[in-house]
Order: sequence, then C-alpha cells, then structure tokens
Amino acid sequence: MDAKFTGHISKQFNSDMDGLKNHILMMGGAVENQVLNAVKSLVEADSELAAQVRVTEKQINSMELSLDEECARVLALRQPAASDLRMVIAISKTITDLERIGDEAKKIAKLAILLVETGQSPRGYFEAKHIGAHVAGMVHDALDAFARLDVDMALKVAQEDRSVDAEYESAMRQLVTFMMEDPRSISRVLNVLWALRALERIGDHARNISEHVIYLVKGTDVRHANLEQVKSQMAGNF
Repeated sequence: MDAKFTGHISKQFNSDMDGLKNHILMMGGAVENQVLNAVKSLVEADSELAAQVRVTEKQINSMELSLDEECARVLALRQPAASDLRMVIAISKTITDLERIGDEAKKIAKLAILLVETGQSPRGYFEAKHIGAHVAGMVHDALDAFARLDVDMALKVAQEDRSVDAEYESAMRQLVTFMMEDPRSISRVLNVLWALRALERIGDHARNISEHVIYLVKGTDVRHANLEQVKSQMAGNF
C-alpha cells in the first residue's frame, strides 16, 4: 500500500484515529446486522424482528452523530494533512453511507410489517433473500477493505455492485411480468419491488465505501468512473 497511517508525530492524534476507526467498524457491524435482519423479517414475515430493525435504526443515527462530532474534533484540534486528512475525510464519507444503508434497511422493515398486515406477496421473496445476502456480503467486504486498507478487496466490492444491479433488473422484469398476468397481486408485489430497490441502493452504498477506501489508500477519486476506468486508474497508480 502506498499510504501510511502510522507513526504520526502526535501520539494523541494516533489515538484519536484508532478510536475513529474502531467506532466506525462498530457502526458498520450494526448496520450489517440491520440489513440481514431486515431481509429476514421480510422473507419470514416476522413483524417483531422488523420492529426491532426500526428501533435499532435510531441507535445507528446516534452513532452517526457521535462519529461526526469526533471527526470535527480531530479536524479542529489536530489539523491533519496529506494521508491523515484523507483518512478523516474517508471516515466522514463512510459514516454517511453507513447511515443511509441503515435507512434503507428501515424501509425494508417497514415494508415487511406492511406485508404482514395486508397479506404476503405471491412472488419476490426468493429474489429478496438472494439479493439481500449478496448486498450484506458487500457491506461486510467493504468494511473489511476499510479495516485492512485493502484496495483489491475494495475493487472486488465495486465489481459485485454490477452483479447486484443485474440481479435487481432481472427480478424487476420477472415481477412486473407477473403483475401484468395477475393484476390482483400488484399492490403486494410492488411492496416487494420497493424492498428490492432498497437492497439495490444498499449495494450502491457499499460500492461508495469501497471507493472511499481507494481514495484513502491511493489518493485517487474514482467516484462517477465506470469499472473499467477504475481498474485503469488503479493499474496506473500501482
């Protein structure tokens, strides 16, 4: 790896950064569980678990506020530069993406409760379970890449996002076709479609986190670049 994040002249700065990294990984673990529990509540029609996801989302919001304050304090007191500054910026952006993943998990939980109350959808649960496991794995791998400063793992997450997009589009076509054949199912199947859309967005946020890792380690901003462009930039920077 090109970037070095140890041995700063200020021991207190190193301590601050270690605290930030530990806290964001704790937040990430909580968010990953949110995604898994939200999908399980949808697939298994578990309204109690869905309610728990909605309550836990408030805790994730509190983590976001606390971490934002930590980042602001480090910037104000330590005035980091170069790779140290990139670390704080990457952490700040990752916090935002994790909070938004929590929001998407909350949406899925709300839809799970609605489907329990109004009647289960006749289709879409297999797709939700499959895509849900896929994006939860992406969140896990993105956080692992962050913890290890692993650009290869980050790039793998970006590649996985393309697969999730394809799975989502395929599921959407199948469910739309089903609704056309059975109009009575439209309202219930639509709720599953919204849940699939939330899962696709979770994949997007996991990719964002992987891009923050690349920026952190390589100093290269790969946002808005397609996968081939990212690979090309990475090859040029190694």
